[in-house]
Amino acid sequence: MAKLKQLESFVSVVARGSLTAAAHAEGVAPAIMGRRLDALEERLGVKLLVRTTRRITLTHEGSAFLEDCQRLLADLANAEASVSAGGVKASGHLRITAPAGFGRRHVAPLVPRFRAQHVDVTITLNLSDRVVDLAGEGFDCAVRVGDMPDSSLVSVRMADNRRLCVATPRYLQTHGTPQHPGELAKFDCLTLSSEASQTRGWAFTVEGELLHLKPGGPLDCSDGQVLHDWCLAGYGIAWRSTWEVESELAAGRLVAVLEDFTAPPNGIYAVFPQRKHLPLRVRLWIDFLKHHYSRPEFWRAPAAVPA
Repeated sequence: MAKLKQLESFVSVVARGSLTAAAHAEGVAPAIMGRRLDALEERLGVKLLVRTTRRITLTHEGSAFLEDCQRLLADLANAEASVSAGGVKASGHLRITAPAGFGRRHVAPLVPRFRAQHVDVTITLNLSDRVVDLAGEGFDCAVRVGDMPDSSLVSVRMADNRRLCVATPRYLQTHGTPQHPGELAKFDCLTLSSEASQTRGWAFTVEGELLHLKPGGPLDCSDGQVLHDWCLAGYGIAWRSTWEVESELAAGRLVAVLEDFTAPPNGIYAVFPQRKHLPLRVRLWIDFLKHHYSRPEFWRAPAAVPA
């Protein structure tokens, strides 16, 4: 029990930014929180936090340990909820958010299906490319694609997401196929414009090292869906996520190139604020997403979402 309390205190302190705030939330003295953290670090033999009078900063080891702690506590809460919920039906209002492009394709089609299984739940879906403040704006859960820098949130990885260079078979027949990322300068590359978020460029693994390139081309756009449409129309090579192009690859409308240089995948996550008791409707929604996103055929479906 003491070990679990130490982990809970560690996560709470990081989430709230101070010993005092975490202690106030639990109704104990800050000194108690401090002793728990001291005991945890002594037991592990590593420094997890750098504490000053003004701020708390995670060490490298602390950042790695935090993710494991969040996952462990979330799994424990889910296990308890599955037992204590018994035959209780999910109810209440579920507020979820997702990136616009991904949400239109892979979240919105699932919402009515989830609602059909849980008729006492009402749902608001927000699609936005800005990073929504879940706690501040009252959202229960977000679906996010990419790296997860916000350590104050609990994240559950539901699927891998790779980025691939793709083009139509006709474009490659006409212009040839690049054999190395360095050859992209010879091709028409469809890129996000400079004001878009893809600032680091296209990522590749070359001789075991991660390489970022910013290829140019005659066409660029700030909207990823437009780039996708241009690519399907045969105007050049695009660097797209597998969640965008998996169905076209399966159907042969697009072809992946430079696959030997594909960078390691990032993730597709369900993200939610740290809570002691996760509402049943949120837990069921996350389980519902995991069920679908873990199936390879889900991403290959051209339009209909598999049941």
